Amino acid sequence: QVQLVDSGGGLVQAGDSLRLSCTASGGTFSTYTMGWFRRAPGKEREFVSAISRSGGNTDYTDSVKGRFTISRDNAKNTVYLQMNSLKPEDTAVYSCAASGKYIIFRDDRFYTYWGQGTQVTVSS
Repeated sequence: QVQLVDSGGGLVQAGDSLRLSCTASGGTFSTYTMGWFRRAPGKEREFVSAISRSGGNTDYTDSVKGRFTISRDNAKNTVYLQMNSLKPEDTAVYSCAASGKYIIFRDDRFYTYWGQGTQVTVSS
């Protein structure tokens, strides 16, 4: 059983940056593909980014490409999401997730373990 703890959210202004962290325990972190998802008020959860087990492959949804960077430190059992040039439309609860699949998936059904979520609010 893997436990994920998200942190790093907050209230910022448009154009600011935040770095989200997700620390895992209870499993072998390096064997999981990791993803970040978000859910905005009144909307369904959507894929944001994912990173392969080794960190060699990444994927981003189009709306965050060039602004967000996902990374991981397997020695620290932690995955990060660096968010730059934040926009009001990035406002959402962000959750990390772990998948036992080797391939990166955007579909949240392939992710088994989830963090509790951290709120990101971007004011205009």
